[in-house]
Amino acid sequence: MGLKGDENTSVLRDVLVLETASVLAGPAVGMFFAEAGARVVKVENRRSGGDITRQWKLPEEDPASPVSAYFSSVNFGKEHRLMDLQEAGDRAAFDALVAQADVLITNHLPRHAAKLGLLPERLRTINPTLVHGHIRGYPDDPDRAAYDVVLQAETGYISMTGTDPLHPAKLPVAMIDLLAAHHLKEGLLLALLHCGRTGEGAYVEVSLEEAALTGLVNQASNWLMTGHVAGPMGTLHPNIAPYGEVLRCADGEALVLAVGSDAQFRKLCEVLDLPGTASSARYATNADRVRNRSDLAVDLDPAARLWARPELLARLRAAGVPAGAVATMDQALGTPVAQRMTLEETIEGMRTLRIRGNAFRSTYFPRGNPSEAPDKPGT
Repeated sequence: MGLKGDENTSVLRDVLVLETASVLAGPAVGMFFAEAGARVVKVENRRSGGDITRQWKLPEEDPASPVSAYFSSVNFGKEHRLMDLQEAGDRAAFDALVAQADVLITNHLPRHAAKLGLLPERLRTINPTLVHGHIRGYPDDPDRAAYDVVLQAETGYISMTGTDPLHPAKLPVAMIDLLAAHHLKEGLLLALLHCGRTGEGAYVEVSLEEAALTGLVNQASNWLMTGHVAGPMGTLHPNIAPYGEVLRCADGEALVLAVGSDAQFRKLCEVLDLPGTASSARYATNADRVRNRSDLAVDLDPAARLWARPELLARLRAAGVPAGAVATMDQALGTPVAQRMTLEETIEGMRTLRIRGNAFRSTYFPRGNPSEAPDKPGT
């Protein structure tokens, strides 16, 4: 477990990042920099006992433990300092860090930022080259506190993720926070590149509302271009069928289909021994299958129930039909890939674990003769 041998960990080894943000979005950005080798100092509010997510614990967790699993998920590789920025001594110590820092990550409401000395105008007087990244909730209402589930509701996600209008559902992770974190990472990296070239600092701001809207991609265009308002669709895809259909197998286990072409559909029917379904005019094209997807699901279901899931998945994969097991969390994190991505760290005497936040790998080629470079990435 860990990042030993990862070339990415040396890229930002001379970069100092300060993080006063709490909860998920801002700390996820800080962890990105920590994974890439930066020194990350997380400044937590001493008055409130630190980042609030320290207390967001499952019933299975020890109430007396210094950190929670939630807190641990986005706080790898950081130095933790409790400070009260409304006290002169702590403010002076923090300002000394700002003067040395390359990046600062904040997410405070304007009225709180003013009390804590975190307004961009003041920070620029301390360090003109500082790259300051800030996450706010709403671009047109900066004083409104933002919460992921509320943003999921207001930007259309919850209207699509349930199974019907009476059973709405939220995404099971704070996806809006994660989208905002990715956007802020990108903005900060561009600002650091600009600073390296010009010596100029920057203020980079991302709102949760705008980040959420970027994530609507094809669903947004479906409405913007055709007037189609997506309703609750569970696992289904509005444009493709059978894509997202869940089949139950003979052993009671479930798999999901991702059939995106007519050829794949014909192969699916071959595997399930459904020649009549393959030749039916109702399912001749993807558009036909989307229109008749309820009938199609009825045709596919009994055929899938004749097979145990491992055998059916093996046959589908051999035939080139995209499908996958519906895995539980323990199954998903038990794979070799997930185990390689698991990071372990002791925080305040407690063993903590999380999945790494960066999924990219980089290979850096030496200057000079291209023949000196590795034959392929990762070698």
